[in-house]
Amino acid sequence: MVLAMLMVIVTCLLTTRIKPAYLFAGAAFIGFQAGMIDLPTLAGNFTNSSLLTLVLLILVSIGLEKTRLISWVGKQISSGGQSTVVAKLGLSTAFLSSFTNNTAVVVSLIGAIKRNQRHAPSRLLIPLSYTAILGGTLTLIGTSTNLIINSFVEDAGLPSLGFFAPTTIGLAVLVIGLLILIPLSYLLPIYDENSQDDLPYFLEAKVVGGSPLVGKTVAENGLRALRRLFLAEIIRDGETLAPVCPDTQLKAGDTLLFCGDVESVTTLQEINGLQLFGQHHLNGQSMLEVIVSHSAGIRGKTLKSVQFRERFDAVVVAIRRGHERLAGGLGNIELHAGDTLVVVPGKTFNSKKQQLNREFVLVNGLDSSARLDSQKSLTVLFGFMMVIAAALLNVLPIIKGLAAYLVLLIASGVVTFAELRRRFPIDIVVIVGSALSLAQLMLSSGLSERMGEMLMMGFADWGMYGALVAVYLLTLVLTELVTNNAAAALAFPVAYSLSVSYGVDPMPFIMAILFGASASFISPYGYQTNLLVYSVGNYQLKDYLRVGLPISLVYSAVVLVLIPRLFPF
Repeated sequence: MVLAMLMVIVTCLLTTRIKPAYLFAGAAFIGFQAGMIDLPTLAGNFTNSSLLTLVLLILVSIGLEKTRLISWVGKQISSGGQSTVVAKLGLSTAFLSSFTNNTAVVVSLIGAIKRNQRHAPSRLLIPLSYTAILGGTLTLIGTSTNLIINSFVEDAGLPSLGFFAPTTIGLAVLVIGLLILIPLSYLLPIYDENSQDDLPYFLEAKVVGGSPLVGKTVAENGLRALRRLFLAEIIRDGETLAPVCPDTQLKAGDTLLFCGDVESVTTLQEINGLQLFGQHHLNGQSMLEVIVSHSAGIRGKTLKSVQFRERFDAVVVAIRRGHERLAGGLGNIELHAGDTLVVVPGKTFNSKKQQLNREFVLVNGLDSSARLDSQKSLTVLFGFMMVIAAALLNVLPIIKGLAAYLVLLIASGVVTFAELRRRFPIDIVVIVGSALSLAQLMLSSGLSERMGEMLMMGFADWGMYGALVAVYLLTLVLTELVTNNAAAALAFPVAYSLSVSYGVDPMPFIMAILFGASASFISPYGYQTNLLVYSVGNYQLKDYLRVGLPISLVYSAVVLVLIPRLFPF
């Protein structure tokens, strides 16, 4: 029965859009209903100390994102050549990611990179994501995956991982990875925002009846000379006119499809006689960018078919899909994972947080969030450093320090309850608590032991080191296919049983999972930071392959050489 549940989970993760949280929760529910796990054990899995530490760390990062530290890092990319900038950006990002949530670091720095005038953002955003991933391996709290793995370690009755347990290997992969990433960054494309061929946003406007544009050509209306805005298609009576000729006369009811940037929304609103898609919903609101999640229910559907406006109380005014130029009416575009939507929210938009978190990777608006003043920034950073120092010196457990620190952030107004509700990681809580239950079922039923024996047979000629390589590669492949947290949850029970079968220290296998779960470099979908920069950098899948494949190979080689040396069997 446990094997059947496991096969269903893996199959659904690979072939459906069902969220991992639902799948793992369903498995835990079935195990409870079947009497395979009792209520106290199930409840204990959702209050695991490492899981609570992770939740607190994500919540306090809300305050850290508002400090001037992020702004300071952004300024570092405004001077120097590309190699120098990638090195400074990489080291800064890795350092920040080692002590706070690396996804939050990437979200905070994207705006600064986009505003940089010296270097193309497309040359910097993939390095930003990769160094955030590498930085997350430096400490136990650098990425959610590390803390999730520590939850499994504690649940198995093993000593908790040390704060700096992965640091030596993490430093090695960071230094070597950065040395390779700097020259590889020159292979990334340069997408010039001023070039008509590379304008990524897709916008729609309609020629209204009585418009002064009617009866005049495209050239006479000045629609061929718009700054950073290109008229790509005209849809007239269901027929598409493309490419658009300068002498094409406009008629009432024509739908004009443009390629442009975010500022083009305002530009089109100012043209007399044009009605922007969703015009009657625009009334001075701030626009937001949302990125379609890989597991979104709206993926593969059009704005019209999902009734986007009614469902989310927001109107989409522009869509971007990497470097691809879209075609057809805005409401008829089939949404893909990684698509960036520029939306104008209605009054009830912010009350739909749970629904929004299921469908989108949210970016906090088109303008960077307000920063704290210098004095308050220093106070917030000093408080966080004191929490970390107290934990390292065994003065105060990190879970107690983070809890007290969060209370102080709320009391001082740095973090609001609304922000806590919006950022509370409910999916991670459900996945980890349920995955701990599934891991216990795999161990207690003997399934993980049986799977370990199969790996031992398959790698009999290679011995324990062959089994270690197999565990690492299994985790790496799962990470690229089904995301990092799910990969760790599926691989840990097998690895632990394998170490028990061999009668060796489980630490090498635990480290193999820890580093394998963070080895997502060749796909934009395996790790959230990769998905965040996918559309912003106008990337194509081949860009990740070109840079990520060499990084992945070198990263794997370094990890597999160092693990048995630093963590002997």
